[in-house]
Amino acid sequence: MPDYFPFILFAVIVPIAWGISTYNKFIKYLNMIEEGWSIIDVALKRRASLIPKLISAVAGYSQHETDTLQNLTAQRRESNDRDERTKEELEVTRSLGSLLAVAENYPDLKASNNFLELQKTLNEVESDIADARNNFNRRIRLLNTKVQQFPSNLIAGIFKFKRDDYFQLDLATERESPSTPWDK
Repeated sequence: MPDYFPFILFAVIVPIAWGISTYNKFIKYLNMIEEGWSIIDVALKRRASLIPKLISAVAGYSQHETDTLQNLTAQRRESNDRDERTKEELEVTRSLGSLLAVAENYPDLKASNNFLELQKTLNEVESDIADARNNFNRRIRLLNTKVQQFPSNLIAGIFKFKRDDYFQLDLATERESPSTPWDK
């Protein structure tokens, strides 16, 4: 056996082992992203199941907002396409925010124990959505970094791993900061 055989063996085995390891990391990140999306999906379903209760609590105060939100939730499809689902949820979030803003104008509604309990539950669900969104976006960042970094970008190119988009969803319970004279 020639003296240089171990070097040739090393030069072949190390790149192959690195390639397999890098490929497996991509698969791991994709699975983590899928898991993260399913956690977001569960939180969004919890929010969707809470909406009819909120609508019934606010129904006598603002028919327009409750009708809009009812129509949106009735049209809501359980899409597996993340972009489509995000657009639908953005509409639901906007309508839900409008519904909550209406409640601010009615002190007797704001004082209702039923409404307060529903609002508390909504805050918890929205917090869960925010946590799941942040966790999901961390996972996306890991994948995107790996896809772009050298030399793992070589494996990404060979196996067609692509960058993924972050999940952007404002929450209905987030309040805008009040404007100040200095904002202008």
